[in-house]
Amino acid sequence: MKNRAIFLDRDGTVTLAGDNIHRIEDLEFVQGAVEGLRELQGTDYKLVIITNQAGIGRGMYGPEDYFTFKKEMNKRLGQQEIFITGEYFCPHHPEKGVGEYRINCNCRKPKTGMLDQAAEDFNLDLSQSWVIGDNLSDIQAGNSAGCKTIHVLTGEFKEPVKEADFVAKDLIEAASYIIKKTQTNKNQLF
Repeated sequence: MKNRAIFLDRDGTVTLAGDNIHRIEDLEFVQGAVEGLRELQGTDYKLVIITNQAGIGRGMYGPEDYFTFKKEMNKRLGQQEIFITGEYFCPHHPEKGVGEYRINCNCRKPKTGMLDQAAEDFNLDLSQSWVIGDNLSDIQAGNSAGCKTIHVLTGEFKEPVKEADFVAKDLIEAASYIIKKTQTNKNQLF
């Protein structure tokens, strides 16, 4: 039997977005993110972060900065008994990337490379999985991969994305919606 996941964009969905945030001192969770993640932690979904990190490709910071930030974020979430199953990042940018990072890759959202890799790594059924993000590219990636999608209004993209299956004010509302939909589907007779 295949697993299912909730894919979460990082910047603007879980952590505050800004100009290429990568320093630990700038790590701050979006309001409602920890509470929403705690609710999702109580489900049978795997929690997977998928994040474009073009700041690496543009030479603004290095992969080691990303990994240091990731480690601290996961430490703080772990202190709240929230455990991320996996995290995937795309360091590329097709126009502004420097050197090896200037490529039109398959992993940069709205493409599905990160979702596809996670599906392979964790034996996921993408049609039974969700993508939650604050940007159009998150929703497009989820839709292209066959996932259900939720646009959260916690990042810079405040206009509801009409392509999303649901629009939530934050991760708390997104978590409640997923849990409600999951319970409804379990109670239906097939």
